[in-house]
Amino acid sequence: MAWRGERPGLDDHDPDIAMLARVGRGDAAAIRMLVAAKLPRIVGLATRLLRDPAAAEDVAQEAFVRVWRIAAKWQPGTARFDTWLHTVVLNLCRDRLRRRREVSDDVVPETADPAPDAEAGLIAAERDHRVVTAIGGLPERQRDAILLVHYQDLSGAEAAAVLDVSIEALESLLARGRRTLRARLSPSQEDEAHD
Repeated sequence: MAWRGERPGLDDHDPDIAMLARVGRGDAAAIRMLVAAKLPRIVGLATRLLRDPAAAEDVAQEAFVRVWRIAAKWQPGTARFDTWLHTVVLNLCRDRLRRRREVSDDVVPETADPAPDAEAGLIAAERDHRVVTAIGGLPERQRDAILLVHYQDLSGAEAAAVLDVSIEALESLLARGRRTLRARLSPSQEDEAHD
């Protein structure tokens, strides 16, 4: 049940195959180890895409249900398990984003933080909010490419496989996304926002 969209040569060594086989046999220790190894990155990706930690947890849970269903049937081949799992999470998030009717904006807190470095914390929170908003405003494919490469630390080949594009197309998506982000986050844009 390997994912078909991946290009040959990307499965030279899949470190998850033995663990997945154990999961497929119902090995409880392997299940715990697999969840411990994959959950933080999966929740991180879903949180960045959805900007909703509860929805991200739901996506992660649904992704792992799919893992349990396919583990015993997984066929090693051209697909790496990690690439397949990222693809599943990305598609589940896309489905949720398409179903959303309202657009939610994260709000920077208005109350002063009593911590000694409260102003720096508020400035960092505002900057983080601007970055998250700018990434969220990118076209879907550019946003996904940026998140997979820069936040999920996937290699170019792995991210291209998840997105089912060539490495050249991935590089183009990344370049366009970075240009857009630079323009949206440039100091001149920031000054216009405060005027």
